[in-house]
Amino acid sequence: MNIIRKLLAACVMVAGLSMAFPAAAQQNMLPNLDSGASASAIAKESLRKDAICTKCHDETEMTPLLSIYQTKHGVKGDPRTPTCQACHGESEKHLKGDPSVKGRAAPDIVYKTRTYQESDASVRANACLSCHKGGLRTRWDGGQHQANDVVCNNCHTVHQPSDKLLNRKTQTEVCFSCHKDQRADSMKISHHPIGEGKVVCSDCHNPHGSAGPKLMKKNTINETCFTCHAEKRGPFLWEHQPVTEDCTNCHTPHGSNITPLLKSRAPFLCQECHDGPHNSQAPYAGVAAGIQGGLTNATGFVNPSSSAAGRACMNCHVMVHGSNSPSGALLHR
Repeated sequence: MNIIRKLLAACVMVAGLSMAFPAAAQQNMLPNLDSGASASAIAKESLRKDAICTKCHDETEMTPLLSIYQTKHGVKGDPRTPTCQACHGESEKHLKGDPSVKGRAAPDIVYKTRTYQESDASVRANACLSCHKGGLRTRWDGGQHQANDVVCNNCHTVHQPSDKLLNRKTQTEVCFSCHKDQRADSMKISHHPIGEGKVVCSDCHNPHGSAGPKLMKKNTINETCFTCHAEKRGPFLWEHQPVTEDCTNCHTPHGSNITPLLKSRAPFLCQECHDGPHNSQAPYAGVAAGIQGGLTNATGFVNPSSSAAGRACMNCHVMVHGSNSPSGALLHR
């Protein structure tokens, strides 16, 4: 038994999986292996505590609860597995009654508004974060979801055997329930293969918080894009400034009706930067006609420049992300 305890302790240290029970459960902590209790004894004690709740809360609930034992939160062979009270609090008034409350008092922590009003967002989040700490959740505080009171149970389903958010086939359904503009964009002609199941929200975003903008998994938008689009990373001998600054200067990542995910068509997209004094002044037929200029005939009619026709700028400047050609200063090659 001593050898088993040492091996378990070593595994926990290496994997960094040490977890603490929520504060609400500290008073009624389950026995642990260090105290000499066997895994079987711990499992029995955990089930005994659960039985206090499951005596009433069973599959007759509007949302069945006993299926939690098909999830990681219900694996009693793991001594870290929480009990009902570990997440919902000891809830003594809910169990024994409260003379100051009409009917049965609410549990200490309520996650969904049905019979009782749900607990404050910070209370619900702290109950989960007391165990699920570190890693991807390091920057939870201050993140957009935390700041807008969107907490764990708003996205995750703890009691169900399959959490839609953790399944790549169904993850976007959960995200799109709030992010409806992004759902609409993903249906446009040019889009990342989200509907096809090849890309999901968590490939680019960390919903638990990020040091970068828009909950990006990396520190910058470009760094996140480069995890897939490595050929655009560079460094290039001749760089295109808006590319090195931010991919979203030209692209809209969730979808566009202009391929490839462009915010507008050329030459209009290019002219958002290359306008006025920034236009090329190369002479055409002896006339200094810029990209937006043309040739004026005897009647005063202005013929549009050939540089503004068809693909416009990209007819010549094909290496828009950068060029490594010694003669590619103008991104021609």
